[in-house]
Amino acid sequence: MPVPAELRYTKDHEWVRVDGEEATVGITEYAAGQLGDVVFVELPEAGQTLEQFGTFGVVESVKAVSDLFAPLSGEVVEANAELAGRPELVNEEPYGAGWMLRLLIADATQVGELLDAAAYEQLTTEA
Repeated sequence: MPVPAELRYTKDHEWVRVDGEEATVGITEYAAGQLGDVVFVELPEAGQTLEQFGTFGVVESVKAVSDLFAPLSGEVVEANAELAGRPELVNEEPYGAGWMLRLLIADATQVGELLDAAAYEQLTTEA
C-alpha cells in the first residue's frame, strides 16, 4: 500500500496535503481498506472552525461507523460535495478525488507535530 511521501499523517489515519495557508484532508488508503466499502460520509460545512484532533465528521461503511478527526486546527474552506453522491471515492481514490475537506490552517506549527510518511508507514505495519 503506497504512502505518499509529500503528505503528513495522524495516528487516526487521516492525511494532510499542505498548500500555502490551506490544507486538504482525507483518510488514508490503509483506513479506507480497514473500513471496507464506504457508503456515507458526513462532513462539516464551510465556515466551521475545527480544533486539532477534534471530531469533524463521520464515515460509514458496510463494516462500521467511524469518527473523523481533524489533523489541524482551522476553518473549513470547502467540504468535498461529490462524496455525498459518490462516497465510494474514499475507497477508489483516497489521496485524490476522495479527499474530504479543505482547511485554512490556524496554526502552521501543528503540521510539524504530524507523522511523516516513514513514521506513518511504520505505524501501519505494526498494526
